[in-house]
Amino acid sequence: MITGLDHVQLAAPEGSEDALRAYYVGALGMTELPKPPVLAARGGCWFRAGPLQLHLGIEKDFRPAKKAHPGLRVTGIEAYAARLAEHGVPVEWDGDLPGHRRFYSYDPVGNRLEFLEPVAG
Repeated sequence: MITGLDHVQLAAPEGSEDALRAYYVGALGMTELPKPPVLAARGGCWFRAGPLQLHLGIEKDFRPAKKAHPGLRVTGIEAYAARLAEHGVPVEWDGDLPGHRRFYSYDPVGNRLEFLEPVAG
């Protein structure tokens, strides 16, 4: 039986860890998780916000996910978008999901992320 989602894995190019940390920790406010030594040797980074984990793994011949994406639920979406803008991160608002406010952003290696908040009422 499936009991929950443990993590989402995104790919990244070799040598991008510092840029990923600046975005996921600095801009998004996530916490970096230590990787087990055997996995740390492969490069990449793991991040956490509450129970959500995002793993960024190094991929040879990397191509960013332009359509596939994690959907990250946030509170105070307007303030969160402003936080990203303060860090120089562009956001693209999209009003096509009924009952939600949402926007898209891209990490420093080009992976797409969706941020959404249900509309009260």
